[in-house]
Amino acid sequence: MTAHSAQPRVLVAVIASVISGMLVALQSRINGEFGLALGNGFLAALLSFSIGLAILGTVLLFRRKGRSGLATVGRAIRAGDVPWWAVIGGAGGGFLVLTQGLSAGVLGVALFTIAVVTGQTLGALVIDTRGWFGAPRVKLNVWRIVGALIVLAGVFVALDVTPGDADVMGVLFLLPLLAGAGTGFQQAVNGRVRTVAGSALSATFVNFLVGAVVLAITFVIALPFTGAAVAWPTTWWLWVGGAVGAFFIAIQVTAVTIIGVLGMGVSLVAGQLVGSVILDAIAPVATSDLHLATVIGAAVTLAGSAMVTLSKKL
Repeated sequence: MTAHSAQPRVLVAVIASVISGMLVALQSRINGEFGLALGNGFLAALLSFSIGLAILGTVLLFRRKGRSGLATVGRAIRAGDVPWWAVIGGAGGGFLVLTQGLSAGVLGVALFTIAVVTGQTLGALVIDTRGWFGAPRVKLNVWRIVGALIVLAGVFVALDVTPGDADVMGVLFLLPLLAGAGTGFQQAVNGRVRTVAGSALSATFVNFLVGAVVLAITFVIALPFTGAAVAWPTTWWLWVGGAVGAFFIAIQVTAVTIIGVLGMGVSLVAGQLVGSVILDAIAPVATSDLHLATVIGAAVTLAGSAMVTLSKKL
């Protein structure tokens, strides 16, 4: 394939990755509201992931290549060609969805996404520098350090006008920050599973299966403290977060093979931040208002994240 003929394919992959990032923000909005409606963020996360798993399992029944990919991954693990931890990336995704149900409905999508992107950027910086999880080792340089500092500056600007109790909001911000760091692990190992399986569907199914199991265990442990659902929402769109997640994960594991980790990282972050600001502007949660400083903080965070990601080439 020539460079000229590959350009449309790359452009489509970039656009798809940006849309994927916007869908991440949309899922945060949906699951945040879902958690508030249920009165139980743990249950909201479990239901969201389980619905996504059910959809993928149904599709898998009709796709021979997907089923064959699962068998290939199983053989590779038994043979020792793939380490066991390469298939548990869904745990990172599960934790992210859990924080959506616990935090996004209070923080608002923009501030929640700034926390996630900050965790993604700083987590990826550590993973790259250390060469963890099979990622190519990237030396720390001035541009990456400056980019990380710019990301932190964006957080400072965004948090400056956060309403509510500082201690409570700080904890709610910390949860998606940690979840964002976990997505660096998730993306690294999911790409590896996709390569071994030769199927985006197989990799996505494994991701959701592991995430659903982890969330089920977490829900059972938390149940004595959180109780059952206070109400079952009748608003239909609150139940589609899992379907949205299955869709954007499938996009990501496919697009990363076309535009690489760098292009995927920047496109995904851009979509997340732009999408979150739009959602908070047109459909804010009841407990959060979109402030100018939050928008500025999102823009600064995007600039710093892009600098950290793209400076891998330097």
